[in-house]
Amino acid sequence: MALFHLQLVVDWAKLVNMRVISGRFKGVALATPKTGTRPTTDRTKEAIFSHLDSWGVLDDARVLDLFAGTGALGIEALSRGARELVAVESSRPAAALITKTLADLKRNRSWNANLSARVLAKKAETVAGGFGESFDVIFIDPPYAYGTDDCNQLLADLAAGDATNERTVIMLERSIRSDDPAAPEGWAITERRNYGETAVFYIETIAESAETADAAESAGPDADTAVFTEQNE
Repeated sequence: MALFHLQLVVDWAKLVNMRVISGRFKGVALATPKTGTRPTTDRTKEAIFSHLDSWGVLDDARVLDLFAGTGALGIEALSRGARELVAVESSRPAAALITKTLADLKRNRSWNANLSARVLAKKAETVAGGFGESFDVIFIDPPYAYGTDDCNQLLADLAAGDATNERTVIMLERSIRSDDPAAPEGWAITERRNYGETAVFYIETIAESAETADAAESAGPDADTAVFTEQNE
C-alpha cells in the first residue's frame, strides 16, 4: 500500500484526460495522472452503469465513492441522475484532482442547485463505520493489491454502520485473480460479472436480493436478473 500511495503523487505536467461517458455531463473531461492510478476502463464503466440504470437505482441517489481515485465512478453517477456524491480518496494529490474536477462541474450549465458533491481526503477504512447518513449506491474500487481480508472487513464495517440501509447497492471491483469477497451477515453477492482482468461484484441485503429475485421470477425465464449470476463479458 505504501508503494501505491507513493505512486499517486501527481506529476502535474503529466495529466491525461478521461471523460464522462453519458448523461448530463457527457463529454466533460476528467484530468488524471498518467501513472499511479488504475481508473476503471470506459468499457467496464459503461457495463456497470448500464446495469445500475436497469435497476433504477441511480435516479436521485446518494452515492459514496470509496477509493475514488480520479472520481470517475462517482461523477458518472452524478451525470446519470444521482443527486449527491461523497468521494473518499486517501491520496491528497488525487483528492485535489477530484476537487478540481468537481469545481469545473459546478460551473457547467448542466449543474443545478439540487446537486451536491464533496471530497474527503481520508482512508476508506476510517470512514466506513460512521457517516451519520446512508447511501443508495456505494462504489468500492481499491487497488488490486488490496487484500481480500481487508475488503471483507470494509464490507462488514459498512454493513454494520450507518452508511448503508436495506436498499443500498454496493458495487465492488476486484482483480479476477483475487479471492472472491465474502458478503457481510445479512447481505448477499447477487451478481458477479467479469470484464477482462476486472471482476465486478454487486452486493445487496438479503431482503433486497429476495425482492430482486421475485421481480425476476415475475418477469419470466428471459429476465436478465437473478439472485446470483456470473457472467464473462
